[in-house]
Amino acid sequence: MAGEKNKEKLILDSAVSLFTSKGYLATRMEDVAKAAGISKGLTYFYYKNKEDLFMALTKKAFDQFKDEFREEWSNRTKGKSGLDMLSDLLVKIVVFAKANQVYYDAILNFLDLLKKYNNPETRQFIDPKTLESTHFQKLLEIHHEPAKIGIMMVSQGIKDGSIRAELQPEITFYTIWSMIIGYEKMLGPIEYEGKDLKIHSENWEPGFLRLMQEMLKGTIQATKKTTVQTSLF
Repeated sequence: MAGEKNKEKLILDSAVSLFTSKGYLATRMEDVAKAAGISKGLTYFYYKNKEDLFMALTKKAFDQFKDEFREEWSNRTKGKSGLDMLSDLLVKIVVFAKANQVYYDAILNFLDLLKKYNNPETRQFIDPKTLESTHFQKLLEIHHEPAKIGIMMVSQGIKDGSIRAELQPEITFYTIWSMIIGYEKMLGPIEYEGKDLKIHSENWEPGFLRLMQEMLKGTIQATKKTTVQTSLF
């Protein structure tokens, strides 16, 4: 059994390496088999086709992604507030995306796939080989598990007073996650040198974090401004 698991891991690792260097479309199953040093027939024994292999890779990506959430969630036992956990989670996700771009892209691809899957009119356009993959079926069951932990962080923040009490945990976390996805997507345009904008990667992360924190904990900035104006006039 251990030998089989090792072969599966070897095939997956080879696929990640090739998808990184050549891209998903340009990579063939025989390329993966060759890189893994395993026969093409045996590769097909473990993964029915490239779509099945990619869904297995996506499942592994979600498992590793969940580990990032779980590791941050464990910090509550050290007295870390919900707001601090969410702030540090943002940094962790960006680091994860940079270090594991194929995995992170696979996660985003699955989110797009879910949009098609949830609509009967667009589900028909998903490759049948993807729908038939046991890994795809498993993903339908587990894809929301990282978000469950994120929702618990929001609830913890409301409980410990670091996050506004009137916020709804589920809506709040999914809003934050959509912001984090957007943040990672915007790194390219922001880091591009040929733009005439006063935004750079150095001030983008701290500025984004500060804005997210203010949104979650609330701010009395507006009240302060009003008070100052009243005293001036």
